[in-house]
Amino acid sequence: MNIKGKSALVTGGASGLGAATVRMLAAQGAKVVIADVNEKTGQDLAKQLGGAVAFVKTDVTNTEQVKAAVAEAGAKHGGLHIVVTAAGIGVAEKVLGKEGIHDLGRYQKVIQVNLIGTFDVIRYAAELMARNQPLTDSDGGRGMIVTTASVAAFDGQIGQVAYSASKGGIVAMTLPLAREFAREGIRVVTIAPGIFDTPLLAGLPEAARVSLGQQVPFPKRLGQPAEYAALVQHIIENNMLNGETIRLDGAIRMAPK
Repeated sequence: MNIKGKSALVTGGASGLGAATVRMLAAQGAKVVIADVNEKTGQDLAKQLGGAVAFVKTDVTNTEQVKAAVAEAGAKHGGLHIVVTAAGIGVAEKVLGKEGIHDLGRYQKVIQVNLIGTFDVIRYAAELMARNQPLTDSDGGRGMIVTTASVAAFDGQIGQVAYSASKGGIVAMTLPLAREFAREGIRVVTIAPGIFDTPLLAGLPEAARVSLGQQVPFPKRLGQPAEYAALVQHIIENNMLNGETIRLDGAIRMAPK
């Protein structure tokens, strides 16, 4: 799929991996809607990138807000062709911790944001994409959905049970979604990033950030959001990528803790 002139929606698009993706899409000529709970940051990014980028305040756990954001992207730009789901949260908590057993509410919150929020965006987006006229390239596709998992889906650490479950769910639904949506010409691909330099790590001391980067076999550093966005670009442009989860991690395999 050629990105230029296409309509895109990026959840979690105000910062981190999502913001880098918004910048990439805008640079490639897409018309982008940023869907994020962070209103000021999202509006500032939209203003910085110009008239082809808009912001819609969206909590992915609120289905009415999700529905409205998808509808806005479709109405504003005459359809919806590209969706990237990058909204997510994490929690570090053992099931059997010093302060007691894992809080059920925090577990449910992570699942609600990361997994159910992703699915909610997908179901509304796919419904809209299915109405598109087939693209004029030789394959005649209608849309592209890129979801964000994590290497924690495969080698989750102690204390990551909620996060790993949420990201594992995203991985598990990738193939059945791609199989179902094939008849509509909609592709679904998941990226599983390793340790990336995002706001989640911004509060750590520099020494800790360097130490985390040194755990990566090669290159021995944190991943950069622009590298995630570059993979999103390739996935969109390469029609043979479908139903797959791609690790983007410098060959890291997380230790138990």
